[in-house]
Amino acid sequence: MKAVIQRVSEASVTIEGKKVADIQKGLLVLVGIEDASSQEDISWLTSKIANLRIFGDEDGVMNLSVKDINGEVIVVSQFTLHASTKKGNRPSYIKASKPDVAIPLYESFVKQMEYELGKKIQTGAFGADMKVALLNDGPVTIIIDTKNKE
Repeated sequence: MKAVIQRVSEASVTIEGKKVADIQKGLLVLVGIEDASSQEDISWLTSKIANLRIFGDEDGVMNLSVKDINGEVIVVSQFTLHASTKKGNRPSYIKASKPDVAIPLYESFVKQMEYELGKKIQTGAFGADMKVALLNDGPVTIIIDTKNKE
């Protein structure tokens, strides 16, 4: 499982001209699921995201988490995070899970993220053609792969 976490001043998701998610200060989380992803990965990753200290404290030091600032979160599924570009110029997505595997894991990820934060979060729609807008704050962008827990 891979995630790209972006600290944002604002973010939104639009599908077919309708805004389905809209937040102010918080995180935009792009999540990619592969067949090897597990409930253990979900628990570890959601806890890590909820507790990442990437927001400035009163001294401007990145010392606060999205939980600490009561920030908002949007989670968007993104299978392209598992793109393989080893051969040729056209990415292969063979590592990305098919919907029958990915959807239940994605839904579990969203529920676990809500549990970690103690509140509802917003999402895109799995498999939809989404327009994602964000104002990256910093910019601060963190990439996490559950297979490489650094």
